[in-house]
Amino acid sequence: MVAREVARRRTFAIISHPDAGKSTMTEALALHARMISEAGAIHGKAGRRSTVSDWMEMEKARGISVSSTALQLNYRLDGPDSDDITVINLVDTPGHADFSEDTYRVLTAVDAAVMLIDAAKGLEPQTLKLFQVCRHRGIPIITIVNKWDRPGRTPLELIDEISERIGLTPTPLYVPVGIAGDFKGLLDRTTGNYIRFTRTAGGATIAPEELLDADAALAKEGDDWINAVEESELLSEMGQDHDQEMFLAGQTSPMIFSSAMLNFGVRQLLQTLVELAPPPQGRAAIDETVREVTDPFSAVVFKVQAGMDSSHRDRLAYMRIVSGEFERGMVVTHAQTGKPFATKYAQAMFGQTRATVDTAYPGDVVGLVNAMALAPGDTLYVDTKVQYPPIPSFAPEHFSMLRAESAGKYKQFRKAIDQLDSEGVVQVLRNDIRGDASPVLAAVGPMQFEVVTARMKTEFGVDTSFQPLPYTLARRTDAASADELGRQRGVEVFTRTDGAMLALVSDKWRLQYIEKEHSDLTLEPLVATAD
Repeated sequence: MVAREVARRRTFAIISHPDAGKSTMTEALALHARMISEAGAIHGKAGRRSTVSDWMEMEKARGISVSSTALQLNYRLDGPDSDDITVINLVDTPGHADFSEDTYRVLTAVDAAVMLIDAAKGLEPQTLKLFQVCRHRGIPIITIVNKWDRPGRTPLELIDEISERIGLTPTPLYVPVGIAGDFKGLLDRTTGNYIRFTRTAGGATIAPEELLDADAALAKEGDDWINAVEESELLSEMGQDHDQEMFLAGQTSPMIFSSAMLNFGVRQLLQTLVELAPPPQGRAAIDETVREVTDPFSAVVFKVQAGMDSSHRDRLAYMRIVSGEFERGMVVTHAQTGKPFATKYAQAMFGQTRATVDTAYPGDVVGLVNAMALAPGDTLYVDTKVQYPPIPSFAPEHFSMLRAESAGKYKQFRKAIDQLDSEGVVQVLRNDIRGDASPVLAAVGPMQFEVVTARMKTEFGVDTSFQPLPYTLARRTDAASADELGRQRGVEVFTRTDGAMLALVSDKWRLQYIEKEHSDLTLEPLVATAD
């Protein structure tokens, strides 16, 4: 039973630079899986809907994703009446670089990634960073060139850039017919047939497809078809045809050209995920033993999120099921504490919308409501004990002191800080000098502070203000070094919520001076997985 369910599951994330069309593609995938009847439009446009995966007011206002969300899609490869259903777990990730840590957590919970690239801009800095994370974790990548309905670069230029800059060899499954800005359809390199698209009003519904053979395509598109055929033949001569083993080994990347806004090429992406992306696999534990997917239940918590629904002040822990069958209500063990944990309130997510889930299998993402004891990186299991490696924290680069504007809101202020700290939205630092009334928040990017102030206001009714601190580096230290470091100019020592002692330093030159003059002091780099 479990093995059969695992075989029909695909769990993946979409990674991209901001504004490459990630959330629009997420919406288009939901539309093609017939989970929604009409796609949302670009965020922030007056009178038009935001996408289902962006639920925070800040996301809707700015048109960017700042929090990861989970969507489960049931996709019928052979059409809406087919009984052959693939369960697709899509974990949408923040696009902005300031939220790289949240994206990294998501990438610990997926089996494949879709790298979304803007047809005009090609590879961008955030995409490059996330690609390196995928490579480090051995996650196979499918490349999508998006916005082919707008002016952009040529297919071969984009292919060469990917090959040269990141050493990943693209193997296009389809070649676009028509230049960027004049997207007509796709040449299927496997069959040699032409998939011709027809636009729909605003791209709100599934774009009709017409399948033509090569002769009909030549008669219909003329030189555009000839150019596509020539490019396909050139790719074959260069050895850039799909090879499944090389794809799973992270050496090549199947490539598709698309327009998420027009819903062109979206079905082809779903088909590729079903046919080529790997199903869930076993996972290595801390002791290096492997928990196979058919072993007793185990799961990893990769995200904790509150405030998704203003009418319910609850907290949701997202867990990726690693092995076994999950049944709602089962009592599991929390590996970090050894304590039992009841799973009565288990839910499947579709963006902000939730539904009770009774059973789930490896690859599925399940939300546990009001799981106050759980934190990102925690393990849950039944029967034989297992504990998976923790999720590393990024090294923060921005530091600010947070104050409540009203002393009468101190209780709500403390509760909010504890909540955001447990979710991993920011790292909370304290010392005796500053006290609990003015904690210092450490973040990878400054926009994380904006999320804090927005959520403090909307969820807890607390107005807050930030005071930036003159530090740019954090180093791990210990009690033996703390007193001397505290006497150094441009240094302040704090304790993080997890008990780690951190020395904040004004700049790299001050750090170099201290390391030279006080070589006996402990100043160790923090784990940094953002690069």
